[in-house]
Amino acid sequence: MNNLKNICICALVFLALACKKQANSDLDTRMENTDASIDNKVSDLLSKMTLEEKIGQMNQYNGFWDVTGPTPTNGDAAKKYEHLRKGYVGSMLNVKGVKDVRAVQKIAVEETRLGIPLIIGFDVIHGYKTLSPIPLAEAASWDLKAIKKSAEVAAKEASAAGINWTFAPMVDISRDARWGRVMEGAGEDTYLGSKIAVARVEGFQGNDLASPFTVAACAKHWAGYGFAEAGRDYNAVDVGSSTLNNIIFPPFKAALDAGVKTFMNSFNELNGIPATGNAYLQRELLKGKWEFDGFVVSDWWSIKEMVKHGFAKDKRQAAEYAIKAGSDMDMESYAYVEELAGLVRDGKVDESLIDDAVSRILRVKFELGLFDDPYKYCDEAREKQVIGCKEIQEACLDMAKKSIVLLKNENQLLPLKKEGLKIALIGALASDKTSPLGSWRLAAEDNTAVSILEGMQQYPNNDLTYAKGADFVYGEAKFTSELNINTKDRSGFPEAIEAAKNSDVVVMVLGEHAFQSGEARSRADIGLPSLQQELLETIYAVNKNIILVLNNGRPLAIPWADEHIPAIVEAWHLGTQSGNAITQVLYGDYNPSGKLPMTFPRNVGQIPIYYNHKNTGRPTLPASNDVFWSHYIDESNAPLYPFGYGLSYTSFAYSNLKVEKISDNSVKVSVDLKNTGKVKGKEVVQLYIHDLFARVTRPIKELKGFEMVELEPNQTKTIEFVLTELELGFFNNEGEFILEPGEFNVFVGGNSQADLKGSFQL
Repeated sequence: MNNLKNICICALVFLALACKKQANSDLDTRMENTDASIDNKVSDLLSKMTLEEKIGQMNQYNGFWDVTGPTPTNGDAAKKYEHLRKGYVGSMLNVKGVKDVRAVQKIAVEETRLGIPLIIGFDVIHGYKTLSPIPLAEAASWDLKAIKKSAEVAAKEASAAGINWTFAPMVDISRDARWGRVMEGAGEDTYLGSKIAVARVEGFQGNDLASPFTVAACAKHWAGYGFAEAGRDYNAVDVGSSTLNNIIFPPFKAALDAGVKTFMNSFNELNGIPATGNAYLQRELLKGKWEFDGFVVSDWWSIKEMVKHGFAKDKRQAAEYAIKAGSDMDMESYAYVEELAGLVRDGKVDESLIDDAVSRILRVKFELGLFDDPYKYCDEAREKQVIGCKEIQEACLDMAKKSIVLLKNENQLLPLKKEGLKIALIGALASDKTSPLGSWRLAAEDNTAVSILEGMQQYPNNDLTYAKGADFVYGEAKFTSELNINTKDRSGFPEAIEAAKNSDVVVMVLGEHAFQSGEARSRADIGLPSLQQELLETIYAVNKNIILVLNNGRPLAIPWADEHIPAIVEAWHLGTQSGNAITQVLYGDYNPSGKLPMTFPRNVGQIPIYYNHKNTGRPTLPASNDVFWSHYIDESNAPLYPFGYGLSYTSFAYSNLKVEKISDNSVKVSVDLKNTGKVKGKEVVQLYIHDLFARVTRPIKELKGFEMVELEPNQTKTIEFVLTELELGFFNNEGEFILEPGEFNVFVGGNSQADLKGSFQL
């Protein structure tokens, strides 16, 4: 009897150990076979998952409770918390900081059946806590190495705070400065935008995605978002196939070729179909023809918003359309987690679509190394060491200086002398330490930017007087609320007038508040807001030696300033080191080299305005001098400042353009560049082509090459470009890339109005 009892006890112990081993096997998703390929690991894990657990990986929630406080017990937060504990959440966003990230990751890894780690997303748009310039400003540098470095240090800082996935880069091309999100992209040009997309993806992701210093990147918004009608955010998009294939798609393809791990679909509809439910965009083109093996995340609520579009009748149908179209992860819509299982069981959705989506998501998690160490991004000592460190501050300052564009400098008013001047610094933005951070600064703290006032105070041998002139906004500016803009209070004008009267030169800092650009921040009037135009004209009446420093997130229409103000500096929203960068340029310690990535209009009525437009059948004033040609009767067709434009404290001369055919499908172009000024400087040499005749009409100019060249005074350098079929071809309306024989013009110069011209024939 005792033997039987012992046998039973042993059997029970063996059974318990076996159950524990199986449970540990479920929890240990790192898996013992470390030599197996990621695909095998994904397949193995997928085979263990219930339908609900699979769908859970496709569900992304925003941070929904204070993880350092009590767990939620009711409402949506309680439901989300229960989903997290059951393994029904695959990703969270807007959870930041090692302490909080570790807390939610611990629930996912240690409390769920399978222990699948979360991927933690955040909008690291131009930095995490220490900010570089807004992306449009970075694009103005035309410096791909600096842009890559900017993304690299942003990834380093964000990953130190627990983040492993950024919703960047935004690679939308846009020709409409009214659209607030132009600040988040690279401007109007496809070629430049594609190069910058690659630089930012490589900066974020590095050479090893499993490194704890890199983050997964996300190419957004797929597709057409930058062409929202009237520049109004979230609006419909209606473009032809030529524009799609030749203008909108190439930066996304460049990001994909650079290895970007995720895509985000866009809010807009395209050809009457919301992008989130657009099977052509996601399944046929992106995952099919382009063979993208990462995953697609929806934008915030965009799945359920297909009901508002009038495309789906309810959230259930929206979930069906989205998964069938190829949208893998649902950001905050509750559509997948609530509806997909029922759709599968009812035969409306094939489970293979679920498996495909989950496999893509799991693959990225394996590539990030999250299964090897779910807490690899949760090192508090590293977080303290990295956030705001010297390396990151220096990189942000370097990027900020390179982003500044000198628009005008009559009579060499700039650079300023470093002693003996009486300077009046005027404008509410001059002392602002928050607005220069720019839009999309979710982790940055208010009042952490270096102001221009602080920057100029570092040059003590001039007599500096500061006067606000007028408040820009009343109260505290918040991202989620409208700005309370001052349009009446001029009580500060007299002080500013007096300061200007008693000064040799006036530096006026005007433009937009950071929260006048960004998502949902479209503007119908892109002139100087508030009382700033009035203040500018008032100061000009008493002192014409004005240097206008612009802080803004989009091109502005400033024709009066261009006509009257002798020196204009485009300084954007430059981030944490803003004041230091601007002041170093104003005083000549850094020679500006930036070039505009978007055209500046004379009038908002010219928008959309862009350099690579089509010729039309009536492009110029006819000989008969009649009115029947493409123009305005009350405004010039010409921009205020063209794409690619930017001055230096020195001057450059282009000469000796040579065009040599080196094969049937390639051409070498060379040009001599000379520094004809008195100081060392950098010039962005730009090459444009015009395909004169084609079966699909081509733009009058297209950027096809650029190079940053630094020269000493009187130094000359020969710059060479090679144009291949990649630069000379284009996409037809069926999406096929073709190269047609014919005549081409080539232009080389310092902006898109370059007139040094050559030609060749294929």
